[in-house]
Amino acid sequence: MAKAPAKSAQTTSPDKLPNTPTASKEDLLRFYREMVLIRRFEERAGQLYGMGLIGGFCHLYIGQEAVAVGVQESVKQGHDKIITGYRDHGHMLAAGMDPKEVMAELTGRSGGSSKGKGGSMHMFDVPTGFYGGHGIVGAQVALGTGLAFAGKYRGDDSVAFVYFGDGASNQGQVYESFNMAQLWKLPAIYIIENNQYAMGTSIERSSSTTELYQRGASFGIPGEQVDGMDVLAVRDATARAVKRAREGGGPFILEVKTYRYRGHSMSDPAKYRTKEEVDEVKKTRDPIDHLKMLLSAANATEDELKAIDTEIKAIVAEAVQFAQESPEPDPSELYTDVYVEA
Repeated sequence: MAKAPAKSAQTTSPDKLPNTPTASKEDLLRFYREMVLIRRFEERAGQLYGMGLIGGFCHLYIGQEAVAVGVQESVKQGHDKIITGYRDHGHMLAAGMDPKEVMAELTGRSGGSSKGKGGSMHMFDVPTGFYGGHGIVGAQVALGTGLAFAGKYRGDDSVAFVYFGDGASNQGQVYESFNMAQLWKLPAIYIIENNQYAMGTSIERSSSTTELYQRGASFGIPGEQVDGMDVLAVRDATARAVKRAREGGGPFILEVKTYRYRGHSMSDPAKYRTKEEVDEVKKTRDPIDHLKMLLSAANATEDELKAIDTEIKAIVAEAVQFAQESPEPDPSELYTDVYVEA
């Protein structure tokens, strides 16, 4: 049975949690498929950006796949609400958005989920309850708190999953949101994806306190720090927080310690960290490699994994083809005529 969250704001850190939770072989294979889809999709998006087929800013999710996939296990698709910042492609795919529509949106095509008008940072999808990536740092936290308020006001048992990063955790509107959420006991799960560098400054240099799961302490909001490279740890921590929220316990903060392999965006050479550091994380903490070890223990075969790899390769190739064949938005959609009757 999963360990219940502590009542104080300083709950158990990862190194003091019970042994790694378990999952069925079928679940592990499903997690593997979802995480590999995100990684291969993002790798291809990076290539298309380099070819000039994706414009503007582009923030890749490579290395953080276990977070979105683990959290999504507790989401009631189309009922709960998901909102995040601009590193959003992984969240979209984990939420169940069509890879073809996501890729078409990245390339600014009319077949995209926002008809080519949102691009990488501003996609939206009603059927999956995905309320968008947002380009203003921390802005989505206030919006997500509003989504949680709407759910409580309607009494529909929905939960708002509000993603933001370690950089955004220092924004003032985040704390205004925390205050309101606790005052009104809103069903909001604040998920801090701590990839440790924000835009390019290490958390040690930018935050006076680095234990971000304690940031709600002054408001009475409990929190938990989780290994964001372990999909099962993320899954179980999220499930505990969501159960509490649905039962009227109010907001909860999940700090997931993760790591991005690429720069902040495609234009970032990431010279603020060493190649040795990145390679060490890839070698010892990669979330997909960790999952492969769990699959091996569950007697999954190499052929089963290769079959998934082949399937994902085809899905990503199809998404690229769809994006390239989809037309650009019609110029007439740039403006909307408004007629007012006298």
